[in-house]
Amino acid sequence: MNVGAWAQPLPIVTADENLEREFEARLAESSRLAFRVAYSVLRHREDAEDVAQEAFARAYRSFRSLRDRDRFRAWLVRMTWRLAIDRLRSDRRRSAHEQAVEAPPESGVAPDVDARERQAHIWAAIDALPDSLRVVTVLAAIEGHDLKEVSRLLGVPEGTIKWRLFTARKRMQEKLRWMSIEKG
Repeated sequence: MNVGAWAQPLPIVTADENLEREFEARLAESSRLAFRVAYSVLRHREDAEDVAQEAFARAYRSFRSLRDRDRFRAWLVRMTWRLAIDRLRSDRRRSAHEQAVEAPPESGVAPDVDARERQAHIWAAIDALPDSLRVVTVLAAIEGHDLKEVSRLLGVPEGTIKWRLFTARKRMQEKLRWMSIEKG
């Protein structure tokens, strides 16, 4: 019997190919979250896409050296968050240097101007928080992750997450107190 006639060699899968497949699978599970984190900081779709892509590229370059691959999602979220904060700071510096003049408001005022103005004040209060409080606020209060998930994503104990969220809410309440006074 001629074994060679029907037997075909099995494809050899290298360690690099396995690593690449693992990266792609983990990225597929986490890419939406990375974009949402970037968007929650930057609030501009194209900038958020750029930051997420940069995070993906950095994650790809560093994936081989990641010790605990089960924590990939949290690692990617932290990396995306830092890149988004860096982009935001860079944009603010550039904007301050350019001293851009805003266009005058349109004459026809839309009925939702108050809502947009309140939202802008709320985001300004969030932006004024320190990074450690802001990321918890965005992930828990805006993105809707529960405290355990936020704890896991950030690699911080759940009690610390609760304290940060409490502190962030108190600070925002103080900053936005005038809004409740104005209504009443």
